[in-house]
Amino acid sequence: MMVPRVQGVMDLRESKIAQDLADAEAARGQADTTEAAWTARMDAARAAAQAEVAKAKAQAATAAETQMRAADADLAERVAHHDVAIANAKAAAMVNVQTIAAEAAQELVERLSGVAISPEAANEAVRRQMTHG
Repeated sequence: MMVPRVQGVMDLRESKIAQDLADAEAARGQADTTEAAWTARMDAARAAAQAEVAKAKAQAATAAETQMRAADADLAERVAHHDVAIANAKAAAMVNVQTIAAEAAQELVERLSGVAISPEAANEAVRRQMTHG
């Protein structure tokens, strides 16, 4: 009589252990599925973040390139303006040099030869000399 009771308890215990193992296996399967879904979401989020970083870098590079082009254009305009100013100053200086040279030539001719020449003739002689060397 005792053996069937012990056998019943043993069968019940064995059944409980088998059920607990099945529940644990099901929980592990669910945990694996949850982990796989989480990993997939994290991978997608990481990829999206990397895409956003790449987009931001590209936008920053484009903005920097635009600023560089604008700065280059501004500098080129300034250089051109200064080149014109230098050319104008040089031309004005050359006119002054030509005037001074004509006056000096006029004075030298008069001192050396006693002949007075007109300012126009002195200017023409200096102009020809400066043009043809």
